[in-house]
Amino acid sequence: MSARPDGPLVLGIETSCDETGVGLVVGHTLLADALASSVDEHARFGGVVPEVASRAHLEAVLPTLDRALELAGVRLQDVDAVAVTSGPGLAGALVVGVAAAKALALGLGRPLYGVNHLAAHVAVDTLEHGPLPEPAIALLVSGGHSSLLRVDDVTADVDVLGSTLDDAAGEAFDKVARLLGLPFPGGPHVDRVARDGDPAAIRFPRGLTGAGAVARDGTDHRDDFSFSGLKTSVARWVERARDEGRDVPVADVAASFQEAVVDVLSAKAVAACRREGVEHLLLGGGVSANSRLRALVQQRAEAAGLRVRVPRPGLCTDNGAMVAALGSMLVAAGREPSPLGLGTDPSMPVTSIQG
Repeated sequence: MSARPDGPLVLGIETSCDETGVGLVVGHTLLADALASSVDEHARFGGVVPEVASRAHLEAVLPTLDRALELAGVRLQDVDAVAVTSGPGLAGALVVGVAAAKALALGLGRPLYGVNHLAAHVAVDTLEHGPLPEPAIALLVSGGHSSLLRVDDVTADVDVLGSTLDDAAGEAFDKVARLLGLPFPGGPHVDRVARDGDPAAIRFPRGLTGAGAVARDGTDHRDDFSFSGLKTSVARWVERARDEGRDVPVADVAASFQEAVVDVLSAKAVAACRREGVEHLLLGGGVSANSRLRALVQQRAEAAGLRVRVPRPGLCTDNGAMVAALGSMLVAAGREPSPLGLGTDPSMPVTSIQG
């Protein structure tokens, strides 16, 4: 094993949804990223059940911590700071992670950093590509969030340009997958099936684009996202085909739906970069593992003269490494630790970097 890099060793704990993650980071170097997923327990329900997720975190957090320490070749006593997701996320799931982190920080006598889940999705890119360019536009796409952010300093200055008004992209993928008889979680299965389909077979709607981006009251939604209408359009198309006795072309429907989603996401992200005068675009969140989204963002960004940074797929989904990465950056920036009375905030805005 190579020598450990110099600097504070930061432990990160992630329990915002159905993944129990523990990461260990020094600076921008990832030493360990251990993960336990309860996705199989939720699959039979067709979605994440909060109570099931909370209990799974309780059972997994200590074994996952032990595995991370073993992978990194360090002892618990070597940890210099503890970071944990304090929001946003499922209330009960967040409580498990925060309680574990507080106990560790108190027992070790180390500083505690409650961090924002979405900001951590931005920070994790540093583990692969080094320090973040400032400013950057971040497109974060996951099961619960579709957000466009201007990031001037991920430890202190993140502005929301746009967000989801109804269904997030990942949620839409799950619901359409269910319509097509594909397993949960839907994103990877839609992506896989779509490779055999024609993305131009069906012209599904692109929500909040063109004239439709301006509401009747004049509100400008050019940076916001809405996938509820798209999901409904797919459901009606499938229902009509079945009522008419036709076989549903699953691959074509999946490809056409996926194209509608990534078309909107990529176009809005590139447009935001141009308008803000920012040349760096960062892609993050679980849905950013989608192969078509990655390809179209890269294609459109290159045409616009933008530079794209995308973490490898394993760092895009929820994990402890991203929490440790943001914690490490907070330590390096000299930010004050969170109090040991740290609570959770299921609706924590991304503009609040720390809990």
